[in-house]
Amino acid sequence: MQDDLERQLLKLLEEPQAKAVERQRSAFDQLAGHRGRSLVLFGAGVLGRKTLAGLRSVGIEPLAFADNNDKAWGKMIDGLQVLPPGEAVSRFGPKAVFIVTIWRDLGGHPVAQVRSQLATYGGATVVISVAFLFWKYPDTFLPYFSLDLPHKTLEQREHVSKALHLWADDASRREYVAQVRWRLWLDFEGLSPRVSWPAYLPDDLFTLSPDEVFVDCGAFDGDTLRDYLQKQEFRFGKIIALEPDPVNFLKLQQWRDSLPTAIEQRVTVSNSAVGDRNGRVRFAATGTDQAAVSMTGGVEVPISTLDELLRETPPTYIKMDIEGAEQEALVGASEIIRTYCPVLAICVYHRFDHLWRLPLFIRSLSDQYRFFLRPHRDAGWDLVCYAVPKSRMTNTEAVSCF
Repeated sequence: MQDDLERQLLKLLEEPQAKAVERQRSAFDQLAGHRGRSLVLFGAGVLGRKTLAGLRSVGIEPLAFADNNDKAWGKMIDGLQVLPPGEAVSRFGPKAVFIVTIWRDLGGHPVAQVRSQLATYGGATVVISVAFLFWKYPDTFLPYFSLDLPHKTLEQREHVSKALHLWADDASRREYVAQVRWRLWLDFEGLSPRVSWPAYLPDDLFTLSPDEVFVDCGAFDGDTLRDYLQKQEFRFGKIIALEPDPVNFLKLQQWRDSLPTAIEQRVTVSNSAVGDRNGRVRFAATGTDQAAVSMTGGVEVPISTLDELLRETPPTYIKMDIEGAEQEALVGASEIIRTYCPVLAICVYHRFDHLWRLPLFIRSLSDQYRFFLRPHRDAGWDLVCYAVPKSRMTNTEAVSCF
């Protein structure tokens, strides 16, 4: 299995960079044909609205939204009419491309499902993933989480290849190769289905301690902590929860204050960001799970390194889901990682190269870790790298390395 996966990865990385550049430029046009400027956006949510705004910025006005939400039918969203899918096909099917602007929370990127649905209305409807459109207009749309231009992955082929050797089991290696293939070819079908257990709380990698000092970076409204306390039956040493978005932080604080006093006293919450420096930073406060550090953010919040924050509180487990700031936060945690070797659960889907750069960086800090890759949603979302100290491994006999 290991040798076969290594061969697959090497074959992917052998592609000439110029060939990848040509693919990213031409893939959408080849799929769309002569219909490339006559577009219906299937999905009028956040991604649909983002796509609409981007297309308008390059001089393309879509024909309509199509959406399965009957409450939106007939309404105007950002100045574009929302139609029932059947009506959209009847009016535009023979001359338009239907761009699937739905990605997360629906069991994968549903191009196949949408194509099958639209076929029931008759006609030869062209259905394309929005990802190919983003490739065509990269200056407008990219980067978008782990989606970026394929040639950028090939530019880092040495790091990509090196990181394959970090993963400690076949499931991680399979997912890693599939994720690299997706970055190069947009092969959604090759990605693994989500694992069954809640994010950051694996059943098969390590055992949570009743004395755990759990540090939640990007605590949102306490969603992970609620799962954690339920799983642990409220057995833990201390929780430190960091959330920079003021709206999210208020919800987090209210949740903490609702806990029994004996539990609440061991939970510290802070309205701050983490990074590679101490000071203040601009933050785009959206009140959602996608709030992030941003130069154009509307609020200013404190930012600290974990080395400074945790100087008097050695952590045993650190979770990071901080919308692309994971690299800087790990740099700011270098000292405590070297010294205490806590379990690390780090999101690696916010930037295309975090998949290999973050585990390689952690490995540069300590050789005591074993690395695992697990998807907690489909189609590339909520992909987490677990770095587990050898001393915390549940089943060391099941782990193999290159």
